[in-house]
Amino acid sequence: MAVRIITDSTSDIPVESQKALGIDIVSLSVIFGDKKYMDGVDFKKEEFYEMLSKSPVLPSTSQVNPDGFFDLFKNYTDAGDDVLLIVISSKLSGTYQSAVIAKDMVGADNIYLIDSYTTTFGLALLVYEAIAMRDKGAGAKEIYEKLMLLRDKIKFYAVVNTLKYLKMGGRLSSSQAVIGEVLGIKPLVSVANGEVKNVGKERGQKAAFAWILNQLKENPPDKNYPVFFGHSNAPRMITDFMVFLAQSVDKNPHRVFEIGGVIGTHAGPGCVGLAYIS
Repeated sequence: MAVRIITDSTSDIPVESQKALGIDIVSLSVIFGDKKYMDGVDFKKEEFYEMLSKSPVLPSTSQVNPDGFFDLFKNYTDAGDDVLLIVISSKLSGTYQSAVIAKDMVGADNIYLIDSYTTTFGLALLVYEAIAMRDKGAGAKEIYEKLMLLRDKIKFYAVVNTLKYLKMGGRLSSSQAVIGEVLGIKPLVSVANGEVKNVGKERGQKAAFAWILNQLKENPPDKNYPVFFGHSNAPRMITDFMVFLAQSVDKNPHRVFEIGGVIGTHAGPGCVGLAYIS
């Protein structure tokens, strides 16, 4: 009996890594006009940001529907395997609710569903912990119980580089966006209790990085777990960010994720951040 780990594309774990990691990644969708694209499948990350930069309106995104989970759940449980699903926060997408419906349709008790309360590299942090525990021989229920405790300890902070997409999404007025861009305002966001929250703003990139560094000092990472970093089409900026934080981030192995289409739609390019277990 195997433990089958399933996540969604907002984890930003590359789809081509599925086989090596022994997991399944189910894609949400990004919709430009009348064209629907499978997140992480139908375009490369840099292609998405090129499309985003040329789009006069924000693309929309759509959740995984119950059918997107049903066959996976049924095939694995019919084979006698346990299923562990870890997906984007239910406050950010209906994907978790779709999984609940699919579980009810299958009618199996050995399907464990986790609302991660987070997304992108924060979600990936839980998925990689699940993989590590599975590879050490832990069962689905044991992994589920551990992750349910860890999800409340995840700290997630990011710097948004441009106000353009917050304005396009209706989160800022045009005048606020123009003034903010002129002043070099960098919004700081957190994902806490499943919701994206604006937790501050600083003038300039270094001040924004310093704000996150202060959060690290106040709520230091648990050295038993890695720190995960992420960026939206900003390889140079994420390097600068990691160098800036180097003295406060333990030398534990860490990973860098490229933020994909679903989350990138709202963050825009140039966003950098980190997630860790406090």
